[in-house]
Amino acid sequence: MGIEFSPEISDLLGRVRRRPNAGWPWRPGEAVPAGLTVKQSWGWLFAPDGRVLTLVNPRDGVVSLPGGSLEPEDAGDPGSALAREAGEEAQAVIGPAVYLGYLYDRVGSANGGHECARVRMAAALHGVGPSVPDPASGRHYRRLLVAPGLAVELLGWGPTGLRQARAAVGTAVARWGVPALALETIEELPRGGCALR
Repeated sequence: MGIEFSPEISDLLGRVRRRPNAGWPWRPGEAVPAGLTVKQSWGWLFAPDGRVLTLVNPRDGVVSLPGGSLEPEDAGDPGSALAREAGEEAQAVIGPAVYLGYLYDRVGSANGGHECARVRMAAALHGVGPSVPDPASGRHYRRLLVAPGLAVELLGWGPTGLRQARAAVGTAVARWGVPALALETIEELPRGGCALR
């Protein structure tokens, strides 16, 4: 059986644009070294059926996981940053985030040319509110639930992304009891929001 999706999602996926892989080394399970700035926190957010929340910007087709830069109100906590960003970008309601590891950005493209860490986390996705534009960018993201392996493909993250996804799935299976093999159905979450149980 192949991947299932609606004609509308087929049209959306036909316009997906993948970012070039930056080649940042993945440091699974390692704490961020003292003195290395944590610049970003992105999350693998798991629905109870094992699929993850993936965002598509309909303006340019760029796919992303929820997350973004740490702000002063996050007090240096990547979990707080993820919860805030997921709420702003996707109106997502999540459980406590679990640290997976970080990507080492030697060039520091998100940090004024200074090396930094880009943290990856996992969390349970409890639901989403009504869809509204991201207050920081004005982007109105389309919210898709997809299997983690397909998310890697849509993100264009290659082998490093696949290793991240495996770490995230292992955490989600152990912590929240999601199935190790997610449904192969791509589903857009309703604009009016929904709970996920």
